[in-house]
Amino acid sequence: MTSFDSSPQLNVWRALLALAVVFVMLATTGWTAVRNHRHAASPLEATLSAWERGHINGRALPDPDGPAGRLAHFFASLDAQDRARLAARYPLAVGNMNGAPVELRYRANHIALGKARKIEQRRMHDKRLSPLGQQEAERRMKRFGVMMRPGRQVLSFDPMGSGRIAEVFGDLDKASRVSVVVPGVDTNLLTFERTFRKYSAPVGMAKALYGAERAASPRARTAVIAWADYTAPVGLGVDAATSMRAEDGAVRLNSLVRGLPGHSPIALYCHSYGSVVCGVAARDLPSRVSDIAVAGSPGMRADSASQLGTGARVWATRDGDDWIADVPNMELGGLGHGADPVSRDFGARVLSAKGAVGHTGYFEPGTESLSNFADIGIGSYRSVRCANEDDACREGFSGTTAA
Repeated sequence: MTSFDSSPQLNVWRALLALAVVFVMLATTGWTAVRNHRHAASPLEATLSAWERGHINGRALPDPDGPAGRLAHFFASLDAQDRARLAARYPLAVGNMNGAPVELRYRANHIALGKARKIEQRRMHDKRLSPLGQQEAERRMKRFGVMMRPGRQVLSFDPMGSGRIAEVFGDLDKASRVSVVVPGVDTNLLTFERTFRKYSAPVGMAKALYGAERAASPRARTAVIAWADYTAPVGLGVDAATSMRAEDGAVRLNSLVRGLPGHSPIALYCHSYGSVVCGVAARDLPSRVSDIAVAGSPGMRADSASQLGTGARVWATRDGDDWIADVPNMELGGLGHGADPVSRDFGARVLSAKGAVGHTGYFEPGTESLSNFADIGIGSYRSVRCANEDDACREGFSGTTAA
């Protein structure tokens, strides 16, 4: 593991390297991505607009962006039949509404997925689309069909553009501890789940973490959320080098955790650019977020863990052959993401990643990184393995488990 060297000469070279990298990105992908961006009407926005004009039993429907507690109170005042009517009438609205009962959100998103699937089926045969466009429609149609299978618990879904989605593993209503996996670049509806290299995708990461938590403590009531409900950067262009996507993602992440049922502790597992999202979100996170663990992080938009402004424990890990170690850890004019979270000066609790290979191997079964994540998830902090032999990452804990 490399330590953060703050010598002025090294920082100058890092700055020059960063500027060179950014110039290349802007010259190739960055300006094009910004210039070609256009706002388009969203099916979710249309459904929310209809909701705002809607009524149930003569009552106006509440503000869909209102506090989660107020929305929860509204749904609790309805009987099961009325809740089902709203899910069927406004599936995208209810399915993405923090504060709505999770089982109702699952039902609403199942309906929304079915509607989106039919749209893609029609697009597959639309002669106005190119063969590549028809092929993408087929891929999306198949993805939506997979997400509709019995037992899938889709907590949020938006088919607009590259899409956003989140899925739950375990019983979220009864969980005594909740884990949220926040992925990085190139995350969208089509990459949400993979057959090949499955543990590099959000579903595989979350499934592996859920299985590891249950193996570590079979009686623990845990739930894990694969959260791809933000627009992640595409590739290593200008979006990945700035916090623009992270700032929007941070707002959405905060809305998620504030809308989760119960009062159980929440741990965030933030991979790659996902750690930028978590770093930006940290200051506004509710106190029930007990832990933030970052893996393969390019930085958290802060110079130290204390600068994040959170009471949550901050953990960091990186394996020895992760290419992210070669990315300059700095922030200059909005480009770059700040100090290295595994450096001694940053002040995070540094975990072992033994067994992990490359930038996407942290959730592979059998790795110490996954084992450590599971121990954090069940509150067994004394069981984690530190990156260094001094066991500094376990300082301040007593007993064997907090589950």
